[in-house]
Amino acid sequence: MKRIIWFNMVTLDGFFEGLQGEIDWHHVDEEFNSFASKQLDSLDMLLFGRVTYEMMASYWPTENAISDDPIIAEKMNTKPKIVYSTTLAKANWSNTHLVNENAIKETFRLKQKEGLDMAIFGSATLANSFLEAGLVDEIRAMVNPLLLGTGHPMFKNGLEKKDLKLISTRVFDNGNVLLTYQPLPGKPA
Repeated sequence: MKRIIWFNMVTLDGFFEGLQGEIDWHHVDEEFNSFASKQLDSLDMLLFGRVTYEMMASYWPTENAISDDPIIAEKMNTKPKIVYSTTLAKANWSNTHLVNENAIKETFRLKQKEGLDMAIFGSATLANSFLEAGLVDEIRAMVNPLLLGTGHPMFKNGLEKKDLKLISTRVFDNGNVLLTYQPLPGKPA
């Protein structure tokens, strides 16, 4: 059975993006790119909500992305992808399948297949709904060493209490800290 990993860059004060969707604060360097490449190698599918999908699809196929970061661009452009949206009519980014209804049911079906893990990058609304449905098997929060002050939180207000088990930590030379958690089954303590 496949697992779903939710990976997000986040500030110390808990925001995954600014109020206008800006992510220009990400601490990305050679060490992070090596991590990102290995993470992509461990996956056979990427899952996106509409907003993150549109941002990724507008960047990774471009000449700038391909010349600036050819290894990650090649992986992002060739991996199978799903975009969950009730408003998109079609998905044009290579190897993308559009799911516009029964997202939970379709994702549960995908998890039953054999293969490598799947990952949600960003897509906090989608990821929070999958977390509430018990579909997220691992949360990887890459805490960047800054306070944004305002923005969109990684976890939505009103999310049901969920106990987590710390699986690992990794400190990066640029100050990022990767925290990896496993959501625990059952009712909260």
